[in-house]
Amino acid sequence: MSSLNRRKYIGLVAILGIVVACFVFAALPSIISRLAYAAESGQALAAKEQLAHATDLSKGFQYVAKAMRPSVVSISSVRKIQPAANRSRPELRQIPDEFRGFFDEDLFDRFFEFRIPEGGFEQRGLGSGVIIRPDGYILTNNHVVQQADEINITLSDERTFKATVVGTDDKTDLAVLKIEASGLVPAEIGNSDRIDVGEWVLAIGSPFGLDQTVTAGIISAKGRSDVGITDYEDFIQTDAAINPGNSGGPLVNLKGQVVGINTAIASRNGTYMGVGFAIPSNMAQMVTSNIIEHGKVQRGWLGAAIQDLNESLSQSFGFQSQEGVLIGDVVADGPADKAGIQSGDIITKFSGKDVAKAYQLRNAVASTTPDTTVDVVLFRDGKYRTVQVVVGELGSGLGSVAGREATIGLGITAQTLTPEIARQLGYPENETGVVVTSVEPGSLAAQVGIQPQDILVAAGNTPIRNIEDFREAMKDQDLSQGIRIQVKREGMRRFVFLKSSR
Repeated sequence: MSSLNRRKYIGLVAILGIVVACFVFAALPSIISRLAYAAESGQALAAKEQLAHATDLSKGFQYVAKAMRPSVVSISSVRKIQPAANRSRPELRQIPDEFRGFFDEDLFDRFFEFRIPEGGFEQRGLGSGVIIRPDGYILTNNHVVQQADEINITLSDERTFKATVVGTDDKTDLAVLKIEASGLVPAEIGNSDRIDVGEWVLAIGSPFGLDQTVTAGIISAKGRSDVGITDYEDFIQTDAAINPGNSGGPLVNLKGQVVGINTAIASRNGTYMGVGFAIPSNMAQMVTSNIIEHGKVQRGWLGAAIQDLNESLSQSFGFQSQEGVLIGDVVADGPADKAGIQSGDIITKFSGKDVAKAYQLRNAVASTTPDTTVDVVLFRDGKYRTVQVVVGELGSGLGSVAGREATIGLGITAQTLTPEIARQLGYPENETGVVVTSVEPGSLAAQVGIQPQDILVAAGNTPIRNIEDFREAMKDQDLSQGIRIQVKREGMRRFVFLKSSR
């Protein structure tokens, strides 16, 4: 090809390229739009395929609601308030002379115008419950029926029965009722130990008297203790809406199993704010069977003061974890004492189950039938060992300070425990130690919870008999490294760890 023809060919190709480029650029928005639409179409198709799963979940909620309907009841209670004897309106002349000038007759009448009628009046309450046996046994909260003179149960078919109280347990806020009916549909009780955070649950009950109300949510947390609602706490936290009137109703998983009894809410205004608490079904079952079989709850007893570990306490015992329960003290001749458990031991397993926190051990012991022998794994002096404990039965529990005071450091004012002071505090006259008379706010002692009337019985491994012993034990201590103090309060010992941040 000649150079002239070559230049013509190149020019023709360039012109053709320019034409094609112009066409592409002109059509580019349309092409992009079509590609985007095609992508959206593909996404829509995929989403429609996934809708089947959403429909399945919705149907799951529907099936659970239908399955639970005959097992959930509404509870209304009546408490009759009678006027107190001799609670009559005082006469103006009965008011002392120095105060009589503040009242005229009209103001005095208005001030005392509210009086309980002679015949008294009725205080009404609402709640929920769940049928647990076909012959009329119903589980609910104790606070729903507490002090009630009359309890009425309404079933899902609107039949109403008068209920009697079989038994109550204020330590867990549970109660068992009985109605004279048969052929009822009991709910299936699930295993609350097997539920997981994030799992779907439904709360069913009668909020504000609206019976058979169903709300959905998830399990937000497990093992909530120190909530301050009951003595024995291991609450399931949920965001399923719970409102006044839901108390005593079931918390149900998507298998239709009751995993909790709705009990309380965390709220600033008394209504739902996203945080509700339910008693685990396993705890409820233990309480229920005890009430039905024995008329009361029989709880196990270890005979030891227990507490959680923190990093400082763990290190002071040479224990490389904070998951365990520290024994602060043992009751003489109690189950723990007889098994050889000592103050300063750290329990890690009870009856084959790990115990990381004090509330877990407390609940595990309480749910153990008295006179049962269980294995307890504990840590002492750098070694693990297993002891056998014969669990006792929980009974009634165990059974102004004046004198010369001294400031002993750490923000503590104290004095040597004398026989007279020991007797005043309910201890034997031969009790020894240093009794705290005051604690400076914000001090190191206050920060770890030391209180007036606490008795300091040991500093590190040194027993404390008097103020001189305490001062001697503390003389060479480096508080930047910290020291473990053993404290006795209300007859039981516990440990605190004092450490300065300086």
